[in-house]
Amino acid sequence: MKAEVFLPEDYRPAEDEPFMNERQLEYFRRKLIAWKEEILAGSRETLEGLQESARNIPDVADRASEETNRAIELRTRDRQRKLVQKIDAALRRIEEGEYGYCIVTGEPISLKRLDARPIATMTLEAQARHERQEKVHRDD
Repeated sequence: MKAEVFLPEDYRPAEDEPFMNERQLEYFRRKLIAWKEEILAGSRETLEGLQESARNIPDVADRASEETNRAIELRTRDRQRKLVQKIDAALRRIEEGEYGYCIVTGEPISLKRLDARPIATMTLEAQARHERQEKVHRDD
């Protein structure tokens, strides 16, 4: 079991400290866990809402509207389920000492990018190359 890392409330990773030191890893670990908990809480609310709205609605237009809302909500939850999987993968990379490094180039991912998108697995440059290649293959 690792020792608890002290992290001041106002801590933000900085470029002038060693990359992915214990404090930075703890900062991102907490950020990812909080994000996951927020998504899971929203999912619970959605399930409760869907169970409540499963009642019989006599008006056809109201029922159609309700079904459309449910479909949109379920699609959103499916996207969030995939996001939780990416968060779990990022937490695993933290545990394995691979977090913060590009899976393509092995280079450090910028702290600004990780702060904005803590599940990022590629540098901006590698991500842009990847997206260009995807676009080329889609256009074939």
